[in-house]
This record gives sequence, structure tokens and C-alpha cells, in this order.
Amino acid sequence: IGTTDKEFSGDPSAATTTAEEIDYLCAAVNGYFREQITAKDVVGVFAGVRALYDDGSGAPEDVTRDYRLLLDESGRAAPALTICGGKITTYRRLAEAALHKLAHHLPDAPDWTAHAALPGGDFVHNEMDGMVLNVRTQWPFLSEATARRLVRAYGTRVHAVIGAARAMSDLGQNFGADLTAAEVQYLIAREWARSANDILWRRTKLGLHLSKMQRDALGAFLAGQGARAAAG
Repeated sequence: IGTTDKEFSGDPSAATTTAEEIDYLCAAVNGYFREQITAKDVVGVFAGVRALYDDGSGAPEDVTRDYRLLLDESGRAAPALTICGGKITTYRRLAEAALHKLAHHLPDAPDWTAHAALPGGDFVHNEMDGMVLNVRTQWPFLSEATARRLVRAYGTRVHAVIGAARAMSDLGQNFGADLTAAEVQYLIAREWARSANDILWRRTKLGLHLSKMQRDALGAFLAGQGARAAAG
């Protein structure tokens, strides 16, 4: 649940979630559900600094989330393009806008992302059940829940995750919640995951279902992978 918006100054790496913010979000949720939650129910938090364009709004929550592109072509220095704001949901449109802004310095690129699927997303949304059935037919050792999670997460790229496995054990170490070494290695190779937090929170959200011991086991596995890569 989230997020909150507060002004911040200083080192972005020092941003933290305050008790006040946690209480605020719990209260917001409690307004909609009969089962009430408190800060004791929170299993994880994160905080970060988002740079937004100062449009003169009086409160942080009123500042526009849209992006602004500022091109500095003064002097003889190379042009500098500064991107303010933006959201992950508009990142491809932002990239196109940035290229258009620089079109007189670089070859102009056509707009193409509006009709291009994200990686693994090249299927019709109502084909989900059929894809899950196909995955379970090809890899019958997968449970319904695991097959559905993998299809939801990776779409048509699920084949690159499971590969030639013929049993759950072929996917390597199981860290919990059916997160296997095969999936971890896919995330490292194809989705640039570098740490346990990348995998558990930024890629899969499976950190919600793993114990500290299981999370530590994943960290140890990744450390071992790094050591082997360095030796190689």
C-alpha cells in the first residue's frame, strides 16, 4: 500500500519511512476494510526520492507527475537533456519524447511503443487461462498456483525460465514460495537483478512469503554465484 508524498532535502540515500507515514497508510486502508491493520502488521517498507518538476504547487501531493524535458544548448558544450518527473507507466513514451527533443542532433526515431508489447506480453489478456493450461500441459509437475504466477510474471517468456526441466528438482534450489534457482538465474541474466532485494521485492514481490531464513538462503546463493563468476 502506498504511497505518501513529503518534501525531502539532503542525500537521497538517507530517505526513510517514518512511523507517521506508516500510521497514515494503515488508517487509509482501514477506511475501506472491516479487518483493521496497525503498524505491527507491516512486514516491509521502502522509501525513495522522486525528482519532480517544480510547477509552483503548494503541497507535495499536488505537484504534477508528468515529465518535463529541459534541453540546454548554451555555449559550445554538448547539449544536455534533463528529465524531470515521469512515472514507470510512461517510461517508453518518455523515451520517445526525449528522442524527438534531440531530433536535430540525432536521427529522428519513429513512434513505435504504443503498439509494441512489453517483453513476454505478446498475447491477448483473455488468453491467460489458456496459457496456464498450456504451461501445465508442457510441465505437469508445476502446480496450478505456480504456473499461474509464472505466466503472470513472465508471459510468453515463461519457457525461458523453466526450459527443459522435467521435474521440480530440475529447477534447482527452492527458496520458498516456489522461487527456484532457475527463476533466479533468469532474473539475473534477463532482468538485471543483482541482489536478493532486487529479486524478492523489485521483480517478484515474493519477499512477502519468505521467512528471514529463506531470504538469507537466497542471499547466500547469490553470493556464491558472484564468487563463481569472479573465479571464472
